[in-house]
Amino acid sequence: MNEKIAFLLNQQINKEFYSAYLYLDMANYYDELDLDGFANYFTVQAQEERDHAMLFLKYMQINGLKVTFEEIGRPDKTYSGAVDPLLAALEHEKYVTSLINDIYHEAHAAKDYRTMKFLDWFVDEQMEEEDSANSLINRFKLFGSDPKGLYLLDQECAARVYAAPSLVL
Repeated sequence: MNEKIAFLLNQQINKEFYSAYLYLDMANYYDELDLDGFANYFTVQAQEERDHAMLFLKYMQINGLKVTFEEIGRPDKTYSGAVDPLLAALEHEKYVTSLINDIYHEAHAAKDYRTMKFLDWFVDEQMEEEDSANSLINRFKLFGSDPKGLYLLDQECAARVYAAPSLVL
């Protein structure tokens, strides 16, 4: 495998673990606001990101590549309102999409079709992640200022359950 692609894949493992850490921080913020449903939403999101990291890890192992774990930085976001983590999550998902696209671009340039096929699932996943984040923001903007609306959104988020990724290696 191309050395640059292997480097980017390894970086992605660490970025996905950071994403999990970031979403746990957001869950903690909502827990402090007693919005347990939103806390659950981001706890589930953290589980997904951890599993994404594990998929990249397994892909590298299957391909005989050395995995190097880097330090995971402390989330540096501060929030002044209940919508702030939602907005930050959407921006973060856009950032992750750009990372996946960068790896895909390098794989395409190197004619690394195996990695491109592997990344196809993540391309679809990122589209879903951005859509879900955007949808939750829109509903929050519509209903979040009304206590009953906020309660119902919180209940909806509380019902979210973790579903393991469908990508099989």
